[in-house]
Amino acid sequence: MSLKKVIETKKLSRIFKNGEIEVHALTDVDIVIEQGEFVAIMGASGSGKSTLLHIIGCLDRPTLGEYSLDGVRVNELDKNQLADIRNQKIGFIFQSYNLLSRTTALENVELPLIYDRTGRFSNSKEIAKKALEQVDLADRIYHKTNELSGGQQQRVAIARALVNNPALILADEPTGNLDSKTSIDIADLFVRLNNEGKTIVMITHEPEIAQFARRMIYLRDGRIISDRIIEDRSTKEIALRELEKPLTS
Repeated sequence: MSLKKVIETKKLSRIFKNGEIEVHALTDVDIVIEQGEFVAIMGASGSGKSTLLHIIGCLDRPTLGEYSLDGVRVNELDKNQLADIRNQKIGFIFQSYNLLSRTTALENVELPLIYDRTGRFSNSKEIAKKALEQVDLADRIYHKTNELSGGQQQRVAIARALVNNPALILADEPTGNLDSKTSIDIADLFVRLNNEGKTIVMITHEPEIAQFARRMIYLRDGRIISDRIIEDRSTKEIALRELEKPLTS
């Protein structure tokens, strides 16, 4: 039995016009990501990672080609429908956490449920508490964001991404603002969530963090140059051991 396709792109291209000049940010990108996968997307600056993330996250539209998210053809949706899809099917995690300051962890996590227009969530506080427990923050529920460390703030952001049980978790450089050890903790949390069945796509420029994923897609100049299963996946233990090795000159 084949698994459900969460992401499917066909001949996806994005062209930006700057006066007479056309910039081909993405060209003929074909990707299928099935339910329960954990995929890292890598590439140098200017490779098309951010453009791809914006299209996958329904924040931008392709110039050419097709994109389906969890069985919905995204190309055909209007602005309001795109906003609904983003809220219902995608949990976003950003490098800068994007939390509301002077509000508690619980209030931050509850926010997507309050904005959800489907009426699915009647007991939003309980659901938000459960999401914070899932990311090991049960003891920080009522702390304001400015009372939390960077790693804890990112865990709040991950709980917020999980809270409405989206089809896809989309993480944009989720460890970009964190020290090495905290980054490993966050990568390990993604592995645990993926083991629980979450579909995760993570954009990263850090090879040691990408190694926690099950599959790696590498972009260069807007095209996929490799798409492979990661055979030698990293674990928290391996990554911490590497971290403790002395630097050789």
